[in-house]
Amino acid sequence: MTIAAILRHKGHTIATATPGATVGDVCHILAEHRIGALPVVDEQGHIVGMLSERDVVRALAAHGPLALEMSAARLMTRAIRTAVPSTTIGEAMAIMTEGRFRHLPVLEAGRLVGIVSIGDVVKARIDEADQVVDSLRAYVAGAA
Repeated sequence: MTIAAILRHKGHTIATATPGATVGDVCHILAEHRIGALPVVDEQGHIVGMLSERDVVRALAAHGPLALEMSAARLMTRAIRTAVPSTTIGEAMAIMTEGRFRHLPVLEAGRLVGIVSIGDVVKARIDEADQVVDSLRAYVAGAA
């Protein structure tokens, strides 16, 4: 199974922030969409970073309430890993595990087309395992 299959089920709607958005604005977007991270995109729609709840908490710990007035560009993670629609579920899990992050932007021809979370990937892996179990049960029942 691939990331494309997850996006077909999940959809391609992506909440984003601009580099100039304040952390307070980002927090509102995260809460409104009930998500844990936002891609930060420039005027052309190219991803330039990721800003997660973890980034916000670290900034609040370091700067207190002033962190809410800082820009997304100041706090975002710039060195991001991405996937493409043909990335397998196993590859996506490995990327996220090695990088110790929970949200993976998906690019196609350099454009942001989706984002998958570790929860999306784990659910897909479980669904895949359930299908194998069902197939094996049907095979064994038919062979008996």
